[in-house]
Amino acid sequence: MSVPLILTLLAGGATFIGALLGVLGQKPSNRVLAFSLGFAAGIMLLISLMEMLPAALHTEGMSPVLGYGMFMLGLLGYFALDRALPHAHPQDLMDRKPQPRNLRRTALLLTLGISLHNFPEGVATFVTASSNLELGMGIALAVALHNIPEGLAVAGPVYAATGSKRKAIFWAGISGLAEILGGVLAWLILGTMVSPVVMAAIMAAVAGIMVALSVDELMPLAKEIDPHNNPSYGVLCGMAVMGFSLTLLQTSGIG
Repeated sequence: MSVPLILTLLAGGATFIGALLGVLGQKPSNRVLAFSLGFAAGIMLLISLMEMLPAALHTEGMSPVLGYGMFMLGLLGYFALDRALPHAHPQDLMDRKPQPRNLRRTALLLTLGISLHNFPEGVATFVTASSNLELGMGIALAVALHNIPEGLAVAGPVYAATGSKRKAIFWAGISGLAEILGGVLAWLILGTMVSPVVMAAIMAAVAGIMVALSVDELMPLAKEIDPHNNPSYGVLCGMAVMGFSLTLLQTSGIG
């Protein structure tokens, strides 16, 4: 099994950590959840704009029109998918206690929505790690960090609606498996598409998806979860840590 695929599996599997917290342990504080989402957004933004997109544009044979066009396609594609999905806010589900029937329906809609969001993240993790292992590890870390509160957000309502820890973990796991499925399909399809220009074009589109995810999903959700604190602190910390680690890798000759 390839290392990029292993990273994708680990990132998707982080959903189970959140699910276990939702049914077994004590729910993390809103401040911790919000900071982790901002931290993940910071990692994604820095890698997408400072590493992935420039690397794609500097690939031999890649034209600026194609590179930026694919980046915009990733942005617009994410927003189109996001607008088409049913929206149920995780924090609302964790805080309120509606009737079990309504809660079950809302939890299933949330599982569907998160699963569809997670699919392109699996593709992003695999594609990035295939092009640059160090950047792939950064994306995998960012994805794993925000998968934990997602797993918590799915498992909590399902557990409240059904009283079954097994069902709660199962449905949360489904949303994580969607991410793994994205990585597996990318592995199967891209195995026959080894052209550097093709890989660079996909990476530019993935960069657009990551920027849109950070700006449209992670940062607003962090603010919604913890409205009394600025999510920018988490974003800046994520950027600083990722930038520092990339600097160490490059100066040591690893990156």
